Amino acid sequence: MGAEGIGAAVRRKEDFRFLTGRGNYTDDINRPGQTHAYFLRSQVAHATIGKIDTSKAAKAPGVVAIFTGADFAADGKGGLPCGWLVKNKDGSPMQEPPHPVLAQGKVRHVGDPIAVVIAETREQAKDAAELIDVQLTELPVVGTMADAVKPGAAKIHDGGNVCYDWHIGDKDACEAAFKKAFKVAKLDLVNNRLIPNAMEPRAAIGDFDRATGEYTLYTTSQNPHVIRLLMGAFVLQIPESRLRVVAPDVGGGFGSKIFHYAEEATVTWASAKVGRPIKWTCDRAESFMSDAHGRDHVSHAEMAMDKDGKFLALRVKTDANMGAYLSTFAPAVPTYLYATLLAGVYTTPVVYAEVRALFTNTVPVDAYRGAGRPEATFLLERLVDNCAAEMGMDRVEIRKRNFIPSDAFPYQTPVALQYDSGDYQATLASALKISDWAGFEARRAEAKKRGKLRGIGISTYLEACGIAPSAVVGSLGARAGLYECANIRVHPTGSVTVFTGCHSHGQGHETTYAQLVADRLGISIDQIEVSHGDTNKIPFGMGTYGSRSLAVGGTAIVKALDKIVDKAKKIAAHLLEASPADIELKDGKFVVAGTDKAKAFGEISLAAYVPHNYPIDTVEPGLEETAFYDPKNFTFPGGCHICEVEIDPDTGVTKVVKFTAVDDVGRVVNPMIVEGQVHGGLAQGIGQALLETCVYDGNGQLRSGSYMDYTMPRADDLPSFDVATQSTLCTHNPLGVKGVGEVGAIGSPPAVINAVVDALRETGVRHIDMPATPAKIWALLNSGRRAAAE
Repeated sequence: MGAEGIGAAVRRKEDFRFLTGRGNYTDDINRPGQTHAYFLRSQVAHATIGKIDTSKAAKAPGVVAIFTGADFAADGKGGLPCGWLVKNKDGSPMQEPPHPVLAQGKVRHVGDPIAVVIAETREQAKDAAELIDVQLTELPVVGTMADAVKPGAAKIHDGGNVCYDWHIGDKDACEAAFKKAFKVAKLDLVNNRLIPNAMEPRAAIGDFDRATGEYTLYTTSQNPHVIRLLMGAFVLQIPESRLRVVAPDVGGGFGSKIFHYAEEATVTWASAKVGRPIKWTCDRAESFMSDAHGRDHVSHAEMAMDKDGKFLALRVKTDANMGAYLSTFAPAVPTYLYATLLAGVYTTPVVYAEVRALFTNTVPVDAYRGAGRPEATFLLERLVDNCAAEMGMDRVEIRKRNFIPSDAFPYQTPVALQYDSGDYQATLASALKISDWAGFEARRAEAKKRGKLRGIGISTYLEACGIAPSAVVGSLGARAGLYECANIRVHPTGSVTVFTGCHSHGQGHETTYAQLVADRLGISIDQIEVSHGDTNKIPFGMGTYGSRSLAVGGTAIVKALDKIVDKAKKIAAHLLEASPADIELKDGKFVVAGTDKAKAFGEISLAAYVPHNYPIDTVEPGLEETAFYDPKNFTFPGGCHICEVEIDPDTGVTKVVKFTAVDDVGRVVNPMIVEGQVHGGLAQGIGQALLETCVYDGNGQLRSGSYMDYTMPRADDLPSFDVATQSTLCTHNPLGVKGVGEVGAIGSPPAVINAVVDALRETGVRHIDMPATPAKIWALLNSGRRAAAE
């Protein structure tokens, strides 16, 4: 480890351009001759489409063209594909209805795009869209999952409202275990629907080159190669060689920019029709009704325990909302990213889960920071607190009693996953000490003197990152590989460019990846540039999500660096008249072991490109290598989060007064970036627990469609966090890393709600659904009606 290598708190290289306003986002890009798009969207949740009259709009000032779903279909283009197939309990495939780019025949949610207007300015396009006359015949609305399964419910798709009915685990063994139970803890809970709200709204520019027949899409994407694959093969149905996708700087994603959206396909296709580039930038109101939403589960869970509080079996039944259409990876979130994590950090020998995915007349739901793992953790950690209450045990003690021992790894869970490493006792002990858990009752008593209700909550969680390996996920329904690619190009003077298939949208890749290179080659990070986001520059890649960038993308970089070093050693051996086996790389120099004979890294790179004295018979000129890495397993970060809250009983307002997070993220490459990622995740997790929720009314109208109604966390809603790491190394990647991007959002919601319930303990409250708003809490305190918490 050097001053800039692995383990150093290096300041982010990329921050200067962002802080000085020199970032280059999609909306900053303007193409010569550019036009602008505006989408006419449905204002009703469910209706059949009759005639669409565009004649008046077509004559409006500045209008270049107008397209509808009929135009797209007439051109023989496809709909938006789903990237994951889930099978039903009986082995039959899930219902996979068409997802047209522009609505055809029906609209299925408020915000469903019906037509696109192309004009010289965005304002002209918007004005013209108001002149389009769409005849809609409204249909009954399926607004909730309960509505979706009512007898006689309107069908959103021809196949009905059930996408799939899936299960995992041994049902018979689970039933047998419950028959032996000393006590059973039960819980009904809702994991509230969220709207991602990245700082930068989505945007897209389609540009067709008539001379070459090639398309270019500039877009706000977390995975440009996947967008190229999906749009080229399934929507536009053109060779990938004719489609370039560029994702420049991206201002946050949180999962919402993984997916292939209708607007990307529309502007790309339409640019060829009008012969000019087309730009579309989403406004915030449009984002609320068109970006994929997250979470939205309704679950019932039960835990069977023996007389000592040991967990015997867990059974879970969950309804998961898909929205009106299947988004790109939506089917995987409540199945393989959720139910496989229900064992958590515990030795529960039997787990059985049933998941029913339902269509509703709402915006599609897909991955949002954590994607399935926050839902699993919230359910399990709330249930464990209820287990403690049911047994009359301490909340910490029941966790300790059921933890997987630190010497039990690798540990096979009853729901498919095998954990490679962890020490849950160590993270718990560290968090208890940092948070001063032992001194809490004194703080509770002091708060009571001030008229406040103080509570403390704990969450001991685990998640799975770096979804892999490709062969396994392929057998589970993934329609893509989940490897990563890296290309390392050493230039003649010794500077290095790293081309990665991952994509940074706030994670600090340009710094962290440079640290990997600096650590391996012994050069300054100022000599290292990181390039991502352009499919014409990078061989291939699967993008950034699921905290995979370091565990998968970083390992690909390490493997490419190994090839660079191996080749460089051969060049150095020739120049130093030694055997390659005797060459060592130390502090940026290739040294003959046991001597002072050495060549600097720059000398070797120059020799590779100016091969005057070179082993030309055995080594090719140049110094550039590519590596693909397909992980052998998931990585498994975990940790312990402890939250303290104070509630004002007069208003129901909850204040988070203290929050401790101790996370096992594997080897830490940059502690400052790790801390920043945890801080961001905690803000989102606390936001879900106390503030944020997406609300639809009975007519399918979005009632939380602006910041007036959708409450985002602000700085004064959050305390100063106490953050620490207590790491064990991943055993199956050379870096030993596990992932950090999502841990804050996974461990924090149950810690917050457990604290709220603890603060309300004298009222007899055993559960309150997220968000624990002042109105809910005030109603509980003042009416005593448990229904107010539902």
